[in-house]
Amino acid sequence: MAHHDKHDVVQLHFVKNDSLLKRLRLYKQPIRWSKTMNCWYLPASITIKQELFQILNGYAWLDYSDLQMPLIEHTYQASGISTRASELSSVHGVKVRSDLPLLNEAVLKKVLQFTNWLKSKRYSDHTIDTYTDALTLFLRFHHPKAISDLTNQDVITFNTDYILKHKLSASYQNQVVNALKLFLKTIENRSMDIELIHRPKREKILPNVLSKEEVKRILNAHSNLKHKAMLSLIYSCGLRRSELLNLKITDVDSKRNLLIVRQAKGAKDRIVPLSQKTLELLRSYFIACRPKRWLFEGQAKETPYDASSLAAVLKQALEKCNITKPVTLHWLRHSYATHLLESGTDLRYIQVILGHSRSTTTEIYTHVSNNSIQKVTTPFDSL
Repeated sequence: MAHHDKHDVVQLHFVKNDSLLKRLRLYKQPIRWSKTMNCWYLPASITIKQELFQILNGYAWLDYSDLQMPLIEHTYQASGISTRASELSSVHGVKVRSDLPLLNEAVLKKVLQFTNWLKSKRYSDHTIDTYTDALTLFLRFHHPKAISDLTNQDVITFNTDYILKHKLSASYQNQVVNALKLFLKTIENRSMDIELIHRPKREKILPNVLSKEEVKRILNAHSNLKHKAMLSLIYSCGLRRSELLNLKITDVDSKRNLLIVRQAKGAKDRIVPLSQKTLELLRSYFIACRPKRWLFEGQAKETPYDASSLAAVLKQALEKCNITKPVTLHWLRHSYATHLLESGTDLRYIQVILGHSRSTTTEIYTHVSNNSIQKVTTPFDSL
């Protein structure tokens, strides 16, 4: 284990071998090269040991004796000394206390069985990681209590003594309940009256929206053509970060001015309109950078651009144009949808372009659109 770019990673040391590297690229997370560590590495996850074994079985001998990672208990090797990463380890944005008891081998096998079931049902990688982490946290909190002895009261106790105590989000509380419910049904073949447990009300948070002038300043901040193209494509097509990073060259249909977004959230394909201005920018970028497979490649050729690097690109743009708002990449998607609505685009088309399953999700942009709000005359003006 190692700590790289503020994240826990697993180092991979092996003699250069193209066929082995090709095999490692089958892993769900992209393998990357680090000049500072002088090795390949992967993001740390609780199931990486088992997954690497499955991928490399019959191709290479895997020595993971130095990999000390009992689930969420992160340790790493620094100068040959095993050091605890911190009292708090971050898992998908959730702070997990490292003093929670570790799971024994029997429970670990059931967690892995649940993970494999989610994979077999073709759940997204993000959902698999989220459910596995949520279930593991719950089981660690109650360990060594047997899974068969868990009751509704244990869920309530976890919510009050851990979720609320550590001020975790309502959405994460729901994820824990969802993961536990599915785990008990599929692996333990039993059900718990989880519906009797009070679920938190969903927070109604309005999307953050930038003005067109602010968006223009951000998109023009970079002179680097690749950086400008990435940010521009997120806004001009209303893309999620993962959707941009997973784009391939073949997903750009220049003849029909369309962009094909494949297997996005909910494992759905969709097409979005590609403006002539955006297409010209992409052509200039393609001529300058000549990507081979992914539309936006990382430092290692034929690998997708890194998500944290993309966030850094936005941060640099904000600094250059002196915007102090806590803008994220998703703000550009929200801004695109709101600006479409303000220009008169029908909500049904916006729903299709954004890939929303329900119209109610898209309707939230009506609450931040200026068109209707600015028509309201305050009685203060008539006093």
